[in-house]
Amino acid sequence: MKRYRGLFIGIITVLTVFVLAGCGNNSSKNNSNITVGSQGSDFEIWEHIAKSKQAKQAGLNITVKQITDPTQLNNGTTEGQIDVNAFQSWSYYQAYNRENPKSKLAALGTTYLEPMGIYSKKFKKVSDIKDGTTIAIANNPANTSRALQLLQSAGLITLKKGFDALSDTKDVSSNPKHLKFKEIDDTTGPRVLNDVDVVVIGNTVAMDGGLHVLKDSLYHESLNQSTKDNVNILATAAKNKNNKDYKKLVKLYHNKQIQKYIKKKYFGTKIEVNKPLSYFNN
Repeated sequence: MKRYRGLFIGIITVLTVFVLAGCGNNSSKNNSNITVGSQGSDFEIWEHIAKSKQAKQAGLNITVKQITDPTQLNNGTTEGQIDVNAFQSWSYYQAYNRENPKSKLAALGTTYLEPMGIYSKKFKKVSDIKDGTTIAIANNPANTSRALQLLQSAGLITLKKGFDALSDTKDVSSNPKHLKFKEIDDTTGPRVLNDVDVVVIGNTVAMDGGLHVLKDSLYHESLNQSTKDNVNILATAAKNKNNKDYKKLVKLYHNKQIQKYIKKKYFGTKIEVNKPLSYFNN
C-alpha cells in the first residue's frame, strides 16, 4: 500500500511541475516582443528600459538594436526589420517623410528635447565670434535647418520667412558677420573642433565626444515654442500607428523611475517632454 501511495505522490508531483511550467510558458507567450532600433546614448537608455522591471510589468519583451546610420534606421523601420525607433526629432521625422512619401513613418509620442549646442575651442562666448568665421553644421536636412535656427536664436544670422525643416544655407537672409558654413557628417562634430573655429553639434553626438551641452557650449537650445520641432519622438511604420503595445513604450519612457535613471546618467541634458502629438500643431 505504501508503495502505491509513493507512486501516486510521485505522479502528482510530476503533473504539478508540468502545470506550473505550462503556466510560465503561457505568461511568456502573452508578452509582446518589440524590437527597438536606436543609437548612441538613446541605445543605452533603451537597453536599460528593456531590462527594467517596469518593462516586465507592462508585458513587453524588448530587444534593442544599435544602428548608427539614421537613414538606415528609418528605412529598417518602414521595412519592418525594426518595430519602433528612438533617435530622431520631430523635424527629422518630417523631413524623412517628405523625402520618402511611399514609405512613411508614424509618430507614437514624445520623449525629450536634447539641446543642440554651439561649441568652440577658439571663442569663449557667442559675441566673440569674428567676421568671416567658418561654422561647421550637419549635412543632413533636418539638422542643417536646426543648426541654422540655433545660430539665428544666438543672434548671428537671420533666416527667410517660411524657413522649415528642409531649408538650408540658401535661406539665410542676413549674415552680418559674413560667416562661412561648412557642412559635415553630424556624427563627426566633436572630432572637427580642433580644425574648425565653431561647430554646431547635437547633444547625443556631443556626449559621445565627451562634451556637456549645458556646461561646454557657448549657446544651446532651451525648451520653448521655437524649439518644439526639435523634440524627440518614438516612431514606427505608418501601418503600425495604432499598435497598442508600441504605444506602451511612450508611457514606459516617462515612468518616474526610468526618468530618474535618465536624469542621473545624462546629467539633465535630456529634458523630458511628455506632450500629446497635437503639441506640434499648436
